[in-house]
Amino acid sequence: MIQSMKKHFFAFAVVLGMAVAFTSCNYNDLVEDQEEVEQAWSEVENQYQRRSDLIPNLVNTVKGYAAHEQNTLSAVVEARSNASSISISAADLTEENLVRFQQAQDQLSQGIGRLMAVAEAYPDLKANQNFQELQAQLEGTENRIAVARRNYNEEAQEFNAEIRKFPTLIYAGWFGFTKKPYFQATAGANVAPTVQF
Repeated sequence: MIQSMKKHFFAFAVVLGMAVAFTSCNYNDLVEDQEEVEQAWSEVENQYQRRSDLIPNLVNTVKGYAAHEQNTLSAVVEARSNASSISISAADLTEENLVRFQQAQDQLSQGIGRLMAVAEAYPDLKANQNFQELQAQLEGTENRIAVARRNYNEEAQEFNAEIRKFPTLIYAGWFGFTKKPYFQATAGANVAPTVQF
C-alpha cells in the first residue's frame, strides 16, 4: 500500500513538474509576445508624434500665404491639440481607448486634408520650397504611420492567437494577459472618393 502511494505520489509529482515547466516556458513566450506588441504600439505613437510635430510648421507656412483661411488653420491646430492630448500606454490598450485614439487621429487627418485643399488655391504657396518639403515629410510620415499600424496589428494578432490556444487559454487570464485591440479602417474608407471636373 505504501509502495503504491509512493508510485502515485511520484507520478503526480512528475506530472505536476512537467505542467509547471510547460507553463513557465509558455509564460515566458507570452511575456515576449506582449513586449513585441508594446514595442509595435510605441512605434505607432512615435509616428503619430512625428506627424504632430510637423503640423505647426505647416500651419505657419500656410498662414503666410493664406491668412484669411483662419477657420481651417484653427481647426487643424485644435485637432492637433486634441490628438496630442490622448495618450495611451501599452498596458491600457483596450478597444474603447484605441477607438478614442483613432478618432482623434482621424480628425487631425481630416484637418490636414482640408489644409492641403486650401493650399491648392494658392499657386505661390504650392511653389514654396518650405511648403513642398513639409508636404513631402508629411506624406512620408503618413506612409510610416500606415506601416506602424500594420505592424502593430500583426503583433496584436499573433499575441491574441497565442492567448486563445489550448492550454494557454486556461491560465493566460490568471497572469493578466488579455486580448489586444486592432486598428480598424476609418468609417467610409471602403468607398472611393468622387472626383468631379
